Amino acid sequence: MNIELERYLSGFTLDGTRRTVVDELIVGGRSIPRYINEFWTAAQRRGLSLHEVSYRACFKPQLPRFFIELLTRESDTVYDPFMGRGTTLIEAASMGRQVAGNDVNPLAAVMARPRLTPPDIQAVAERLEKIDYDYSLKADIDLSMFYHPRTEAEIVSLRRYLTDREASGAEDDIDRWIRMTATNRLTGHSPGFFSVYTLPPNQAVSPQSQLKINAKRGQQPPYRDTRAIILRKTASLIKGLDAGTVAHLKSAAGSALFTCRDAGRVPELADASVALTVTSPPFLNVVQYAADNWLRCWFNGIDAGKVGEGITMASSVGGWSEIMAAVFRELYRITRPGGWVAFEVGEVKRGRVRLDECVVPLGLAAGFACRGIVINDQQFTKTSNCWGISNNRGGTNSNRIVLFNRPV
Repeated sequence: MNIELERYLSGFTLDGTRRTVVDELIVGGRSIPRYINEFWTAAQRRGLSLHEVSYRACFKPQLPRFFIELLTRESDTVYDPFMGRGTTLIEAASMGRQVAGNDVNPLAAVMARPRLTPPDIQAVAERLEKIDYDYSLKADIDLSMFYHPRTEAEIVSLRRYLTDREASGAEDDIDRWIRMTATNRLTGHSPGFFSVYTLPPNQAVSPQSQLKINAKRGQQPPYRDTRAIILRKTASLIKGLDAGTVAHLKSAAGSALFTCRDAGRVPELADASVALTVTSPPFLNVVQYAADNWLRCWFNGIDAGKVGEGITMASSVGGWSEIMAAVFRELYRITRPGGWVAFEVGEVKRGRVRLDECVVPLGLAAGFACRGIVINDQQFTKTSNCWGISNNRGGTNSNRIVLFNRPV
């Protein structure tokens, strides 16, 4: 194992208060070390403001940063085959690494790519002023339960503008930024979103469910100024970005690879080209990605039904493992000798299914060496309860990472 990594995993936390608990897991007769400690926290080196876009089942930026810092150098390529909102890519790019990301859901690239080229807020304001809002427009589906008629007309006008720009080949970084920001603001539970009060923005409810919410709360959709909301969110996302970070991001953007494929076959990535993969795959059928994103898909002209067909939603551990076996074979192909894979999995079925124990033999079969299981045990979680559900009910906050290395 990387000597620095092993010393860090086995030693004290950054503040020197507690030693790592080290035990072992026996898989197929092999002893796999498990390291349990508070290796990072959400507050540690607070994440870039750029990360604050909502997406289902995404991990905190401190997780990929931990492995990027220890296992890569500047200009190395960092990859995520299930990139979601692009946390791994944004974090790696901000640290001077090259990046590649894949996701079968086209929304992932919509959310990730624009944040590699953060714009000047004045440029966004000037572009928004040039968009013609036609207040006679209505959506081609009934969205009256979510939006005031004037807000709906602004959203439809913006959607039409972005569609035309893309179709004509005129779409640029500013357009892509506006698309990403508007997509992020479609629905939510505060006046900072385009909609009336509804569920958090990473989980759009059905029109029927929203009608029930409106009736229960006695609410009607108020007018929301979409231009003002996009500008406020833009200011929030770029807040605190220094010139060095922006330069790193834009440098990575020039060579960044975004693919929309089954993660088991990504031919655009060359053999032995990736230094580190940090990823978190879909966990069985815990999250309904397509259903939760139907409104975002509509805004971006994406068929949510086809997206749902492509996303890994196996209902059994056996089915899930079969799909992940193909992913590991592909990861082995693209990982350079000496390179790494940090594969985060969470508990499902209230902790009765331990996916990390399922993942170890998959990586071994692909040719990797398993260097250990890293369990980030947060302060409010007792080590003895690291498989409990008192604080990690959703399955994606467990921070159990299986760490693989391709032998030299």
